Amino acid sequence: MNQELRTANSSDMVLRLLLLVVLLSGCTSVQTAGNNSFQFARRVVTGEISRAARFVNGQVRHLIGLNRNESSFWYADEVQGRPSIVIHLGEQMVYLFKGGELAGGSPISSGSEGYDTRPGRYSVIEKDIDHKSSIYGDYEDSYGNVIVTNIDNRNVSAPPGTRFEGAKMYYFMRIYGGVGMHQGYLPGYPASHGCIRLPGHMAEKFYYASPPGTPVQVVP
Repeated sequence: MNQELRTANSSDMVLRLLLLVVLLSGCTSVQTAGNNSFQFARRVVTGEISRAARFVNGQVRHLIGLNRNESSFWYADEVQGRPSIVIHLGEQMVYLFKGGELAGGSPISSGSEGYDTRPGRYSVIEKDIDHKSSIYGDYEDSYGNVIVTNIDNRNVSAPPGTRFEGAKMYYFMRIYGGVGMHQGYLPGYPASHGCIRLPGHMAEKFYYASPPGTPVQVVP
């Protein structure tokens, strides 16, 4: 028991020291801190930093009160080169590269069980800033009141006097079939019907940074 307590205390001390280093380095220069964060993110995605180091970084983020929805970053306006996108299902993150250099990243919510987002190599084949689903949505009356919500119109018939209103998918970028990246709700786990949801401000950034034909790789 004493050994376990000493180990726990030692781990806690290491994390606190790491936090102190992060805070002190942040005081020296905002620009330096931003550059360091960018380099760290690049090395994580390219595999230069191990998962153990990622875990420690995650613990530091937890100590200073950051959550997944605050893990977005964007340097694309400062980086040149052809864009490409990597969607990492295991990490529930999407990354933008420009000329092979990491330029942005955002948390996502991908397909839930039974609607899994399919790994593979794709590209942006269609863009629609005001896209609406043709399958998922609500049945509304003539006044716009929702009568039946969150339905699949292939399986649920419209009640008399109602019409179908497709779910809004702003900043939609189709990558295969009915699946694409778009603005949506992120509960912190895979929850979509296969699409890749992003926070609104990041969906907009990815939309304007990714012209049709942009390569998209989905990895487990």
